Parts: sequence; structure tokens; C-alpha cells
Amino acid sequence: MCGIAGVLFADGAQPVEEVRLREMADSIAHRGPDAEGIWKASGIGLAHRRLSIIDLSDGNQPIANEDGSVQVVFNGEIYNYRELQSELIAKGHRFRTNSDTEVLVHLYEEMGVEFVKRLRGMFAVALWDVKRQRLVLARDRVGQKPLYYFQDEKRVLFGSEIKAILSWGNIPREINLEALESYLTFGVVPGELSIFRNIHKLPAATTLVIDRNNWRATPQKYWQLNFEPDESKSLDQWIEELSNKFDETTDAHRIADVPVGAFLSGGVDSSAVVGSLMQSGTEAIKTFSIGFEEEAFSELPYAKIIAEKFQTEHIEETVTSDAVAGLADLVHYYDEPFADSSAIPTMAVCKVAHEHVKVVLSGDGGDEAFGGYSRYAHDLKEAKLRALLPQWFRKSILHQAAIIWPKADWLPRPMRLKTALTNLSLKDDAAYANTISLCRPDMRRELLRQDVSEHLNGYHPEDRIIRGFQQGNTSPLNGMLSADTSMLLPDDFLTKVDRASMAVGLEVRPPMVDHEFLELASKVPSSLKVKDGETKWIFKKACEKRLPLDIIWRRKQGFEIPADDWLRGPLREIFESQVLSQNSQVANFIEIKTAKKLYNAHLNKTGRYGSVLWSLLVLGCWMNHWCSE
Repeated sequence: MCGIAGVLFADGAQPVEEVRLREMADSIAHRGPDAEGIWKASGIGLAHRRLSIIDLSDGNQPIANEDGSVQVVFNGEIYNYRELQSELIAKGHRFRTNSDTEVLVHLYEEMGVEFVKRLRGMFAVALWDVKRQRLVLARDRVGQKPLYYFQDEKRVLFGSEIKAILSWGNIPREINLEALESYLTFGVVPGELSIFRNIHKLPAATTLVIDRNNWRATPQKYWQLNFEPDESKSLDQWIEELSNKFDETTDAHRIADVPVGAFLSGGVDSSAVVGSLMQSGTEAIKTFSIGFEEEAFSELPYAKIIAEKFQTEHIEETVTSDAVAGLADLVHYYDEPFADSSAIPTMAVCKVAHEHVKVVLSGDGGDEAFGGYSRYAHDLKEAKLRALLPQWFRKSILHQAAIIWPKADWLPRPMRLKTALTNLSLKDDAAYANTISLCRPDMRRELLRQDVSEHLNGYHPEDRIIRGFQQGNTSPLNGMLSADTSMLLPDDFLTKVDRASMAVGLEVRPPMVDHEFLELASKVPSSLKVKDGETKWIFKKACEKRLPLDIIWRRKQGFEIPADDWLRGPLREIFESQVLSQNSQVANFIEIKTAKKLYNAHLNKTGRYGSVLWSLLVLGCWMNHWCSE
């Protein structure tokens, strides 16, 4: 696990200053505190920071092939590298190291840009082909490892984090207004966007090949998760196949030359990972948990049950409202505004784990693979009702009812019908986009300044979810899973873990987002994933012989901070200074009067705006940090 950066000049004769490359590497030194590597030639430079996990003595980067004509820097882990290494040796390639990185250069020699299709793992790769004079950038299928790039007529700058690009100096920091509205909508900056207009994110499962004759190349997608259910297998066959693949995947993710631990939330996914690790005969491992003083948010008792069952060396810590001091770290290490409040406890558990191990496995991805969120069951009920209602009735009567129905958070829950009426009036894809939006169009129109809204000219962030839904729309559930796998998984959950772990030099590996495991899960019929309102049903059934039943079948509990209460108490002063002050940077984009109205309603408990207010708080802190420099 590492950090990478580099530059390519349009003028192939332009010299590369080593000091500039070192500044890029230094800006992301937290990602790789163990070693630094620099390689440069006319018009091209590569930089690397290393966290040593495999081949501790000889795996420093950049790494080249035998004659130096292919140079690579790489962030991630390739879990099938030994298999690939054996194949390449049989074809005559000579290896100087036993690292997974060296496999990349020889595999590229054999396959060209198609080499990424043979890789099983998490990765961001930058490869320079000396003979063809081309730069190859690539990112793993699900988007576990990040890669950003800036391009103008003279140069391409790239790095694992935006700060590596900004460290070059004189890079415009103009806010991308589409990214800003997308952030307000989803709490993250999605897809190819970055918060800065001239910096782009390489999307998951894409390659970008740039040479001086094709300077404005576009990213090319090389993988897509297809949801094509296989109805031919029995329940027992599915359980056996999923169980076997889960164990094989977890075992593959253990590969390391350093001790491996695991996060343990007390939920079924992380518990299953720990169980699989211990079932495979490994020696006792360290497990790590974070809880809260507020019992309604803490899962520590359940994590302790699993730790005792598998006799792990269990380490836990409690997060208090003092953790909000971590907002400063959040806005620094995440580079972009990031409003998933669970980033705070994620950073805390990463700090705890870092004190004991270099690598941990996590349970991320199980909900997207098997339909684990409560919203899936809720929206499936809406989809069934929607299918029974005539289209004319939904488009006219329900649509008008949704418009006039008040957003009355103070009413009893059965009377809060605005969202339900809106969803029923829409198609399945648009309804799901509405479900997962933190800040919906009406509120965004109030929040965004008029000049910002006019510039956006009808941009609809929800279209991204609709496209993702339609890619997997063999059933309403598969549409939801497809939408989440294409956006929320890479841009929220995996981004959260990458930045939190890399901030302290910790590698986190989530077996359940392994592409082979996801491909198998995508073939499981929807009826076995959410059954009679029970989410993640088939995976829970598969775990019954491994885990305590009260762990498997208890109600799902989110890994989040009590943000609503903290916004009324310990966060009040910082919210007022970072957001509501007319001198704050956020006032250049947000109507402060509207923000005050929402905040007052939240304080008085006449409105439920915690998610929107948290996103404004993070945005205000982020802008005051990054846009004041």
C-alpha cells in the first residue's frame, strides 16, 4: 500500500526537476512512511511513497522490467501475483524481486494495456512505456484505490491524492460547481468529478493512456459488474458456493509479510470475515472496534461476543464528542468535502489499529453485494405498490399530492408522506435516486446562491444514480445494488476507508469487494437477497453455521456518530463560525439565511436536517482550510 505521483510534459525534451517530484511525494508521505522512490527522464517523472507489506527488503518502487523500458509506480495489492509470476517466468521473464509490483511490468509487456484485466486486487497504477512514449494510468475495478489527474496543454500531473497535484504549485483551485451540487446531494463528490474544476478523478475500472500524439485521450472502461441472476441453483447450492468463495477470497486477502488484523464492528459482515480468518487455521489475530458513549450508536457488546467466540486479541475504544476535533484531520486528509459522518469513527479505529498492525481486513461491501441496507427492503415495497398503480394516476394525482404535501417532520411518522408520495409518482430509478439523496432539489434550490444555480443551468446530480440503476435493472433490487456499486461504494465507503487508513499508514483490505466475489454475488436471485423484508438473507443463512444467531439476525446498526445531538451541543460553536459567519468561504456559494433557518429548525427539533447540516459543516471547514491558501 502506497502513494504515487508524477508528471508528464507535452514537450518530451523538457527536464523534470527532482525537487518537484519529491515535493509531490512528501505531500502524501503518510500513505507510505517506509520508503521513497523517484525515477525521471526527459519529459517524464514518477514518484512513490511506500508502506512495506510484501517483499519488505526488495520491493521499493519505481520498478522496471529487465531493460528499463517499462517503469511503474503502484498503490495497492495484487492478490493473484504469485500465480501471475509463475506464468510470466514460464514465458521467459526474469524477476529481480518477489513483489507484486514487478508482476505489473512483465504482464504489461505480454498484454499491453489489457494487463489490468488479469489483476485481482486493489490498485492505482502509473506506468511509463519508454518505447511507445506513453503514460498508462489505471484504477481497480471497484475503486478501492484513488487516482487524480490534472491536465493542461503543457503537462499532466497525477497523484493518489489531490494534495500531490496541488503541491506542484500554481494549480487553479476554482470550485467545480457540478461537484459542489453533487456533494450537497450525496455527501460525496462522485465519479470523474473532483471539487476543483481542473482536476479529475480517474473513475473505477478505467484506464487512461496518454501520449504526445493523443494528448487529450479519454478514460476507457475495462470492466462492468453485470446483474444477471442465475435461477437454476437451489438454495443449498447457492449457500455452498457463496461460502466456499467467501473463504477463498478472505484467504487470498491475507497475503502479507507482516501481521494481519481485522476490524470488528459486531455486524454480520465483519464478524464473518473474522470467522473465516480463524476457521482457516490462522493463529490468533488482533481485532479492533470503536464504540460510542451513546448506547444507541455503540456495537461494542456485539463485537466482544465475536472476539470471545474466536478468541481474538480484541482492542476497543470509545469515541466521545471530543472526536469532532478530528474534523481538521478529515478536511486535510480527504482533500475534498466528505460528509459521511462515519469517517470520524473510521479514522479513530484506524489510529487504534495502526498502533498494533500494518494490515487489517474489513467487512465493507457486504451490504452492496447482498442487499443489506434497510432502504432496499423499504424501496422494494414501494416498487411493488408502484407496479399496481396506473401510470396516469402516479404521474398526475400522486405527483401533485407530493408537491403540496408539507415536509412535516414534527408529525407522527405515518403522516410523513412527502417522500413516499414523491417516490410512488416516479419510475423505480428516479425514486431510488430520491431515496438516497441527502439534500433534494427543492432544498438545494434554497441553499445554493442564485448565481451558482444559474451557472449550473439545470444540472441534475440524480442522473448519475439513474444511469447506475439502469445498468443493473434486471429487478428493482438489482437496479439499486448496481447504482450503489457504481457510485456510493467507490465514492463514499471505499474513499472513507482509504483516506482514514492511509492517513496513519494502515492498509485496509475488504474481501467482500473482491471483483470475483461480487461477480458471483451479482448472479444470486434478488428473491434470496431480500426475503420477506429481511435484508441480506442468503448471506445470513450462509453464516448460520459460523456465527451466533443473535449476531446474524439482529437488526442492522449503522456505523455513525450521533451527529444530530452533537450539532445541537458540542458542534454548535464550530457550526456557527465555519458556516453561518458571513466571512466564511461557504458564503460565496450557500445562502446563509437558508442555512440559519435549517439550523434553527434543527435546534428547536421542528425539522430533521442533521445530514444536510453535517454536510454544510464539513463544507465550511473544508473551504476555510483549502480555499483560503
